[in-house]
Amino acid sequence: MPDAGRLSLPAPAKLNRMLHITGRRDDGYHELQTLFQFLDHGDTLTLAPRDDGELRLTPTLSDVAPADNLILRAATALREATGCRQGADLHLDKRLPMGGGLGGGSSDAATALLGLNRLWGLSLSIEELAELGLALGADVPVFVRGHAAWAEGVGERLTPVELDTPWFVVVHPGVSVSTPAVFQAPELTRDTPPITMARALQGGTASWRNDCELTVRELHPEVASALDWLSDKAPAMLTGTGACVFARLDHEADATALLDDMSGRWTSFKARGLNRSPLHDALDR
Repeated sequence: MPDAGRLSLPAPAKLNRMLHITGRRDDGYHELQTLFQFLDHGDTLTLAPRDDGELRLTPTLSDVAPADNLILRAATALREATGCRQGADLHLDKRLPMGGGLGGGSSDAATALLGLNRLWGLSLSIEELAELGLALGADVPVFVRGHAAWAEGVGERLTPVELDTPWFVVVHPGVSVSTPAVFQAPELTRDTPPITMARALQGGTASWRNDCELTVRELHPEVASALDWLSDKAPAMLTGTGACVFARLDHEADATALLDDMSGRWTSFKARGLNRSPLHDALDR
């Protein structure tokens, strides 16, 4: 990929620091209340302009058809919304597990939207890009807006918040969790009473939980095993519908020690919690 005009941008992971399911809508979607926070760890998307108008993404993801790839869908949506005819080479350095509850695909799509908006000189606002992102997935707007947020609805109604920024150890238990299967499970909690954002924040981390966790434990014993092991070491929780789980640590040394203690038992990494997305920091630079 040539250097001229090239952008290399992060597509950070997110954690759901809490996730309540407060109801089910007539269209089958669930009403949520959640807290999104970014991590200083994720994928990297490199973008360069093409003169022939083509969109080319490398490498090919074997489990995702090109028509379903969120990066290409984001690029196509951006061109259709603006009438832009420019092309791009896009290269994804994939570090986040697919279907892990870390928002990897949504984050990749948001990075494509913001990166191509800059690369092609389109000058769309964050509001306009977030609206395009929502059509791609409910988690895309939080990555587009780039700030830790309290989210309601299906996750699209966002209010920026300032959360604590501890270290996390994130573990992938080696299984794939189907989000539709979790949300269709009869035993899933769907009637948690709604709370205000202020009450959620005042309650603090000790009161935060994920309503999907019990169901995912039942469906996937590997997730339950990882959660039980982590919970013996530090406060631990499922993110999204999984499969990834995370433990909260106060210091980097504690996170490093926990990774060492894991001794390769699972695929894992440590990362710092962030209230501002590193994507927006990179674009500002």
